[in-house]
Amino acid sequence: MTLALRPYEPRDWTAICRIHDAARLDELRGSVGLEAFLALADTYEAEGLFESDVWVAELDGALAGFVSASADEITWLYVDPALYRRGVARALVEHVQARATGRLELEVLEGNDSARAFYERMGFVWEATTTGKLAGNATFQATGHTLVWRPAR
Repeated sequence: MTLALRPYEPRDWTAICRIHDAARLDELRGSVGLEAFLALADTYEAEGLFESDVWVAELDGALAGFVSASADEITWLYVDPALYRRGVARALVEHVQARATGRLELEVLEGNDSARAFYERMGFVWEATTTGKLAGNATFQATGHTLVWRPAR
């Protein structure tokens, strides 16, 4: 099994749409519900997917996941559900952590317990809980937990 990370290229678009749309259903299933689903193609511009650096993970040459992150925030992280628990998300988060110059934060929807547990294993800790419009579909209300990671000193 070979896992490689590289910057996003336009040729990755179809694959990241497929990955997002499949994994987003898992994210919503345990939180606000499947009726809140919108495809990546319908939300990426308004939600600023490309406002941060986007990296993709390839597992044995096939696109397996992607992350969008700035120096201080992970805004998107999705892995192909068929490839969960193979180190893809870990590699993407470790890549962002290695590039971080300080505090790094992200939001996890309430009810997405597996994602929250994963991030906590990666060293993130709970900082706050807020309720407001769901990112990606503002017609729905959601509760999110802000998790923060700080590099070791």
